[in-house]
Amino acid sequence: MTKPTPTGLGFRFPAEWEPQAAVWLSWPTRRATWPRQFRPIPGKFAEIAAQISRRQKVRINLARPLESGARALIHRADADMVNVEFFHHPTNDAWCRDHGPIFIRNDRTGEVALTDWNYNAWGRKYHPFDSDNRIPGLTARALGMRRFRNRMVLEGGSIDGNGAGLLLTTEACLLNKNRNPRMDRTGIERNLRDFLGAGSILWLGDGIVGDDTDGHVDDLSRFFSASGVVTAVESDRGDANHRALQENLRRLRAWRSPSGRRLNVVELPMPAPCHFRGKRLPASYANFLVINGAVLMPAFRQPRRDARAAEILSDCFPGREVVAIDCLELVLGRGTLHCISQQQPL
Repeated sequence: MTKPTPTGLGFRFPAEWEPQAAVWLSWPTRRATWPRQFRPIPGKFAEIAAQISRRQKVRINLARPLESGARALIHRADADMVNVEFFHHPTNDAWCRDHGPIFIRNDRTGEVALTDWNYNAWGRKYHPFDSDNRIPGLTARALGMRRFRNRMVLEGGSIDGNGAGLLLTTEACLLNKNRNPRMDRTGIERNLRDFLGAGSILWLGDGIVGDDTDGHVDDLSRFFSASGVVTAVESDRGDANHRALQENLRRLRAWRSPSGRRLNVVELPMPAPCHFRGKRLPASYANFLVINGAVLMPAFRQPRRDARAAEILSDCFPGREVVAIDCLELVLGRGTLHCISQQQPL
């Protein structure tokens, strides 16, 4: 007898702008992620946790001995501590978007469940990652949620959904042989359809320079409505990101639904290149996080460009406050706000 899939049971992958119960973070501990630059990172996580706590719950994975220090930093950041919850789930690293569960919702019953995919640290690039891979199971146990397991390697940052069955991803990441070498595009699409309700999948091409995830879509293109997507662009033809971002823009503009509907594509300029020790960092305004009533946007100490990005996102998300958070130190670890977080829908 074939086991019913989450989609077959009526579950879907909600859009990020739908009402949220909480946002999950994994407290930073791996100093090698920010080599010789780790000192300000816990304080930055505390600042982000405080911003979230003023609007909804923030739930934090961490080892038990770290709780008192994390609590003190978050309190100092003026958080609403009633909305801050700690879960003694040890992790190897801080990228909760990728090692955390991907939540799904059944609109008919109101049940929220989670999907638990295999996690291999972006193609076994960073060891160890065993504790990170256990996070979805620990989360399901802590929340008493139904858990749907899938052996396919999938990170949350590699997909973005509109809540209505359309999924964005990239060929550079999901078709990379360091993830699922025995699976082809058809098999990957089947898993996304069966577990996340992806009726259509829009495949983009390559990611941005400096991204060690092999092209996560959350640095490139993000839905802001069921038919609207904001996408990173680079106007400088001499910039290393120009060609790939133009190709992704072309694919978005060329997409049609089965009924012939187009996407409303909004261009989001890239920040000026950010470097550390001679290497380009994956700084992108597209790595924003949508929460209840607000959009947390990464800023890079570039006043004019930061302000322009905030203006565009404000137009995309009317009624939500756009909060710019300085992420220049955070991006030294090769990720920012969306990478460190995972939303849990109501």
